[in-house]
Amino acid sequence: MNESSLPAYGLWPIVIISSAVMIIFAFSFSHPQTKRDWRSFGAFSAFLVALYTEMYGFPLTIYFLSGWLIKRYPGLDLFTHASGHLWNTILGLKGDSHFNELHIISELLIGAGFILLAAAWKVLYRAQSSQQIAISGPYAYIRHPQYVGFILIMVGLLLQWPTIPTLIMFPILVTMYIRLARREEREAIAMFGEIYVHYAKKTPAFFLHLNLSPAEQGPPSPDR
Repeated sequence: MNESSLPAYGLWPIVIISSAVMIIFAFSFSHPQTKRDWRSFGAFSAFLVALYTEMYGFPLTIYFLSGWLIKRYPGLDLFTHASGHLWNTILGLKGDSHFNELHIISELLIGAGFILLAAAWKVLYRAQSSQQIAISGPYAYIRHPQYVGFILIMVGLLLQWPTIPTLIMFPILVTMYIRLARREEREAIAMFGEIYVHYAKKTPAFFLHLNLSPAEQGPPSPDR
C-alpha cells in the first residue's frame, strides 16, 4: 500500500497507543523520583501527546496552514499521512518520508536521547544513593545529560513531524529544563560546596566541548 493512500487522521487508538508506548519507554529510561523529576517528565509527556494527537488524530497545523500550503504547493493532497511531514514538503524531499535523510537523522537523535537518558540515570542513581556528585559516565562530559536527552528526543520528533503546538512548546520546555538545572546546581553547591563548584568549572552544562577530556574533570576531594 502506498504511503499516500493510507488513512491519515482520526486514528485515536493509534494516538493513545503511540503516546503510551513512548511515555512508558521514556519513563523506563529516566525513572523520575523527585517532584522536580516528575515535573520535567510530565512536560515531556505533554509534548508527546500533543505530537501524536496531530500525527494521527486531528491535524490542527495542517488545517491552520492549509491556505498557504495550497497556494504554495498546488496539487498537494493535504490530508494524507505523507503531507503531515511538512519539512519534506517545504524542502522538496522526494520518496518515502520514512526513509529519507531527514528521517534517518531524526531517528538517530531520538535514539541518542534515549541512550543518554538511560546512561545518565544509572550514574545519577548510584550517586544519589551514596550522597555523592554524579561525575562519571555522561556526567563526565556534561552536567545535565538527562535534560539534554529529553531535548534531543524532542528535536528528533520535530524533524519528523513539526506542529504549531509542539514548536511553541519546545522553547518553553527547554527554558523550563534550564531553570530546573540551575536550581539543581544551587542545591548541589549548598550540599557539596567547593567540590561541586570545581566540577562545574571543568564540565559544561549542556553543550559538549570537543576538546574536553574526562580525565580532567574529577573534583577535588574534601581533604584537598
